[in-house]
Amino acid sequence: MAWFTLERFDPSFFETARHRHSYTMDLPVAPETVWRGLAGDVPLAWCRGLAGGRYTSPAPHGVGTTREITALGLLHLREEFVRWEEGERHSFCVTEASLPLYRRFGEDYVVRPHAHGTRFTWTFAYEPNPLLARPAALTDLPGTSFLRKLIADTKRHFGAA
Repeated sequence: MAWFTLERFDPSFFETARHRHSYTMDLPVAPETVWRGLAGDVPLAWCRGLAGGRYTSPAPHGVGTTREITALGLLHLREEFVRWEEGERHSFCVTEASLPLYRRFGEDYVVRPHAHGTRFTWTFAYEPNPLLARPAALTDLPGTSFLRKLIADTKRHFGAA
């Protein structure tokens, strides 16, 4: 399989990216439960569009930890964590992908206690490959549709309305 290298970035990209989608959901479970699902041995196992999520570096996990996952059965991603606040927040940048869709891509997960469980904010930030930047519909519309499916799977898994 061919791999395409993406540009690395620091956590500030999640605030400055031109293409940024953030979803906040209130989940009726303890923050520890959500964190285990995000950072456990099989991360995001409930998301039907994701498969094969596994860490490729040993525990304990933190900044510099690497992981691999496959989206929609055809986009293989290698990730490196650029932020890790145990039990509360972690963020990664994709370092390599099997398709040349992005120049930069990453996700940020924030887990906070809430009156009835957990407030979970999942942010996706990316910069399309310059060849795909116009028209934006080539990368944005299909991508946001997939992201909404991930959010729906997460709400369903944790019993949120």
